[in-house]
Amino acid sequence: MKLPISTPAWIFVNISDPAMPSLQQRIRWSKPAIFLLCLLPLCLLVIRTINNDLGANPVETLTHDTGDWALRFLLLSLAVTPLRLLTRRAWLIRYRRMLGLFAFFYAFLHFTVYLWIDQSFLWSEIAADILKRPYITMGFAAFLILLPLAATSTKGMVRRLGKRWASLHRLVYPAALLAILHFIWLTRADYREPGVYLALFLLLMLFRTPLFRRRIQRA
Repeated sequence: MKLPISTPAWIFVNISDPAMPSLQQRIRWSKPAIFLLCLLPLCLLVIRTINNDLGANPVETLTHDTGDWALRFLLLSLAVTPLRLLTRRAWLIRYRRMLGLFAFFYAFLHFTVYLWIDQSFLWSEIAADILKRPYITMGFAAFLILLPLAATSTKGMVRRLGKRWASLHRLVYPAALLAILHFIWLTRADYREPGVYLALFLLLMLFRTPLFRRRIQRA
């Protein structure tokens, strides 16, 4: 039986052909691209700083933008597990550590802008701010929680800590909640953006409940 002339040739390509890139190779190639995409917000912020395009209050813009991206990357890292379960693409988990570390990276920049540019390392005023302003207290607590998580994100620390590693990294949930509350408390008028982040966080937590996990596995 003759095949139709219009049949595309790619249908008959052997997917096991060693000449085709494997899943491992595609993941290896995609990681540098995702890494550069994660740096894009910082690059845009640097360009805006050089061009004096940070608005009437540059320090506030730097503080808010770095904080926003820290929270966004934190939620993206939390979204990896639900996406893996829903799509049944186990390889998605390989991007979670990078997203989590970028969340810490932007949180570190956020904290550095506050300490250095905003407060000029005046430790007495910084301590007073942390104690007197609840939104700063929450943000500071979230950052302190993220410190050991970032420090133990290497493969060596995963092996060294064993089962304790998973228990330690569950602290990302209260860290994310504290970061969102920090944003909500900081907001004075329009609560739509922090409200969206809170709704996303609650949805991601819902996906982690045993009931939802069982339903997803049965689907």
